[in-house]
Amino acid sequence: MIIRSRKVWIAGQFVPADIETENGKIAEIRPCGEREADADYGEKRIVPGFIDLHTHGSYGYDTNDGEPEGLRNWMRRIPEEGVTGILPTTVTQMPDVLTKAVANVADVIENGYEGAEILGIHFEGPYLDMEYKGAQPPEAIAKATVEQFEEYQKAAKGWIRYITLAPEHDENHALTRYCSTHGVVVSMGHSAATYEDAVMGIANGAMSMTHVYNGMTRYHHRNPGLVGAAFRIRDVYGEIICDGCHSHLAALNNFFTIKGRDYSIMITDSLRAKHCPPGGNYQLGGHDIEIGEDGLARLKGTNTIAGSTLRMNRGLKILAEDAMVPFDAALNSCTINPARCLRVDDRKGWIAAGCDADLVVLEDNYDVIQTYCRGRAML
Repeated sequence: MIIRSRKVWIAGQFVPADIETENGKIAEIRPCGEREADADYGEKRIVPGFIDLHTHGSYGYDTNDGEPEGLRNWMRRIPEEGVTGILPTTVTQMPDVLTKAVANVADVIENGYEGAEILGIHFEGPYLDMEYKGAQPPEAIAKATVEQFEEYQKAAKGWIRYITLAPEHDENHALTRYCSTHGVVVSMGHSAATYEDAVMGIANGAMSMTHVYNGMTRYHHRNPGLVGAAFRIRDVYGEIICDGCHSHLAALNNFFTIKGRDYSIMITDSLRAKHCPPGGNYQLGGHDIEIGEDGLARLKGTNTIAGSTLRMNRGLKILAEDAMVPFDAALNSCTINPARCLRVDDRKGWIAAGCDADLVVLEDNYDVIQTYCRGRAML
């Protein structure tokens, strides 16, 4: 199949090109118009598929539900916002719930599904700080141990590829070292860590920070905290929720200006309520939540933010058009940067021969015209 546009994102710029796909891969890229195209998108932008490495659910489904058809429906439909790669994300819960949740993801991977590729599991909690737990259920927060994590990873058949933990509660950084040497990215978050704690976490293998600004110690010029560490240590990844509500537009701009174009990662942190009609009763970690007019989820009856209903294509627009982040940095944050963080950039996150044919065709207003998941048109 040959896909054509006058604006294909290659080597950090839009160029006229024909993309030939074969067996789910990009077979070759040639100058525009040399051969007849199967799909000609004219002047519409074609960018790499989006990767969301922190998302709890959508379409009424939550990762913790541990139900295969709900997960399959999510993967089949999420390309409508340009997502081609994803980490279904757990939320802190009791061991039986988490075990069932991760085992379900592993089973779906093994038994087949369509749509966005499941690149692993993001295990958010239960090894978190009580003060900075946010909407994570306090009754399920646990002490970090290698032994318990090994049980979860066994149930997940090795598919846990990313973990959020509070470094100050990881005794002697034992779990951080274990994960970082066994193919699991360690991200620091929901944490009361000081700047010095963060440095020690990184020294022992942590390489990312979870939803910077949210669920962590704030920046102060005498006590920089985790936010200060995210700013100072530029070659460590930092997730950020780009809905304009979790963080002010100016704060988004500050983050990208300081962090740069190569280590910022846009996430949605979306909940089951995304892509659902307004109203309805929803839960997170067994606790009731409500969705406000601003699209934010909050613990019912409180102002505690519990997640978002952000769509990835909308997040890209907010960054580029509202927060005034340079387009290349904004796009990198949802394509090549998460791919590099997850060590799948040999086939994901950019448009080049040999890569997976994960492509998104965008309207000028950032609406998704078409998404190709490994060469298959999904819309």
